Amino acid sequence: MSEKYTVISNNVIAENIYRMVLQGNTEKITKPGQFISIGLDGFFLRRPFSVCDLSADKTTIIYKILGGGTKSMSSYKKGKELDVLSGLGNGFSIEKSGEKPVLIGGGVGVPPLYLLAKRLIEAGKKPSVIIGFNKSAEVFLREEFEALGCRTLVSTIDGSAGIKGVVTDALYQYDYDYVFTCGPMPMLKAVYDNTETGGQFSFEERMACGIGACMGCTCKTKYGYKRICRDGPVLEREEIIW
Repeated sequence: MSEKYTVISNNVIAENIYRMVLQGNTEKITKPGQFISIGLDGFFLRRPFSVCDLSADKTTIIYKILGGGTKSMSSYKKGKELDVLSGLGNGFSIEKSGEKPVLIGGGVGVPPLYLLAKRLIEAGKKPSVIIGFNKSAEVFLREEFEALGCRTLVSTIDGSAGIKGVVTDALYQYDYDYVFTCGPMPMLKAVYDNTETGGQFSFEERMACGIGACMGCTCKTKYGYKRICRDGPVLEREEIIW
C-alpha cells in the first residue's frame, strides 16, 4: 500500500545529480539496499530509487536526470506531496560481510552504499569505499563517506578526479575480505571478474511495477529465475549467472 511522503528538500549536488529528502513513515525500510518507488505527476510508471540515508521519519534519495520523469522531479519544491511505495526489494545482509568489506559503487549505484556503510560501522565492521564516475563534475558523496571514517577512493574515466580509470583499477590498494557493490551491469561484471571473496551485488534493472507482479525485471540465476524488484535488487555472488 502506498503512503504519502512530503518533500523536505531537493537540491543539486553534482552535474545533473539531485539529493531529495522526504518526510514520511520509514518503518518498512529494514535493510540498506532497499528502494522506494515514487509516483510522478503525468507519468504512468512509478520510478524506483535506492534509499541513500534514513532516520525515524526521513528518507534520502539521490537521483540523476535521465529522462522526462527525473527532469520533472528536479522541479519539485519543499512541501510537495508524493505517492510512495516504501521498503521494496531485498537489501544487503551485513551479517555476511566479514570484518573488512569493500564497498564499490558506480554513478547512481553509489547512494545505497552510504546507508550500508553506516550500518556496517554500527555493527563494528571497518568498511572501505571505491566510487567511480565519468568525470569530476559528477562526483558526489565522497566527503560524506570520509566523514564516516571510511577510507574512500574515487576513480574517473577521464582522470579529472581521483585515479584515472574504472573502480576495479583501485582494488589492488585495498585489503578486504568481502565485497558489496552496486552500479551498471558492466561494472558489476568487472567487479565479479576481479574479486574472489564472497560478495553481494545490487542490480539496476529496469522496473515497471516494482513489487514483483509484472515479471518485467526477471533474470536467470543458478537457483532459478528471480525478480530483481522483489527477490533482488541484491543477489549473492554464488547465485549470479552472467
